[in-house]
Amino acid sequence: MGYDLQAIILELLDWLGTIAFAVSGAMVGVRKRFDLFGVLFLAFVVSVAGGMIRDVLIGAIPPAAMTEIHYFVIAVLSGLATFFWSAHIVHYQRLMQFLDALGLALFAVVGTQKAIQFGIHPVMSALMGMITGIGGGMIRDVLSGEIPFVLRADLYALAALMAGAVVALGHAFQLPPVYPVLAGAGLCMFLRMMAIFHGWRAPLPRPIHDE
Repeated sequence: MGYDLQAIILELLDWLGTIAFAVSGAMVGVRKRFDLFGVLFLAFVVSVAGGMIRDVLIGAIPPAAMTEIHYFVIAVLSGLATFFWSAHIVHYQRLMQFLDALGLALFAVVGTQKAIQFGIHPVMSALMGMITGIGGGMIRDVLSGEIPFVLRADLYALAALMAGAVVALGHAFQLPPVYPVLAGAGLCMFLRMMAIFHGWRAPLPRPIHDE
């Protein structure tokens, strides 16, 4: 598979992740009764925050979300669609969970791959991928007055980290990037679906009983 085709696939995955997180953020704004500006702002922040944090940490300055207008356009269009069709979208709770999982998976693998391209150690690149995936969701929850979902026991940050690890391993074995990227995204989606449908969770601490 040629480099150009791989680059196109990675770009498309990045766009899909942006759409998924923009819709996820906008839907939270609708549920919280934000006005149109608030919904669009949340859609944009959720869709780009993780990538911006990653870009700052790896030295990709200014962040891509600030230099490439398509991120803004995708986020605003996704937010508008969610705002005006929210009465229909709200009935598809599983679809919303799927979109959030999709955004997490795609951002985790694309973020890891970008960090690797900037010369970051593969282990730290996997962490950068995790931050790319969870950054927007954490800010979404804080802005909407919720405890960040990533701090709970669901397989969320761990799923993103595992996705990044697959991409990092693929780089270590010198595989064409697109294959570990797709495999990592698939693993992340699998873990999130297991958490949603079968209650898979990260270990919890034992209860502390006051004496």
